[in-house]
Amino acid sequence: MDAVTVHNHIAVPRERVYELIADVAARPAWTDHYMRDYRLVTPRSVGVGAGGRYRLDAPGGTRYVEFTLVEAIPPRRVVEEGRTGRLGRTRYGAEYELTEPASGVTRVSMTVWTEPENAIERIRESIGFRGYLGRRAKKGLDRLRRILEEGAGEPLARATIGGYEARKAPRFGTFARRGFSAPEGETAPAEARPQPGRVGE
Repeated sequence: MDAVTVHNHIAVPRERVYELIADVAARPAWTDHYMRDYRLVTPRSVGVGAGGRYRLDAPGGTRYVEFTLVEAIPPRRVVEEGRTGRLGRTRYGAEYELTEPASGVTRVSMTVWTEPENAIERIRESIGFRGYLGRRAKKGLDRLRRILEEGAGEPLARATIGGYEARKAPRFGTFARRGFSAPEGETAPAEARPQPGRVGE
């Protein structure tokens, strides 16, 4: 799918906008109109290594997306990469660029792209998927603007990791994620990042 880019202007400083975008647990507060069944894939929700998983009921069929933040430069840029489509055969990416055209005003530019790896996935994406994603991403940025400019009025919805129990979480700096286990007697390195695995159809 060709990249889809949407924009919005938000009358708050970049730092506040970045803080909300870089916290993947807060995504349902402004994206749950199209990102269904949203869950975290790691207990950590902020910065590089944080990630999520959700369902899109899009033209061409339901698909799941699983992503990880691969770049987070406050307060300017957030980049996420992952997989979607049948058996995770389609690469997915999203990029948020935050600029400040005037004092106290932030311009948010969101670009989303996919790279299907076979003809079947390309056909599925040709059935209105680009327009579907663009319209919903634009609405998401408008919801983000209203939350930041007008206030939510109540605590924002936050995602949790599926099956995660805080009292049973690893302690003392160990890093929990799927597919990773530190050698006996060692903790995971701080730079360890989760990689998207296979996702459902």
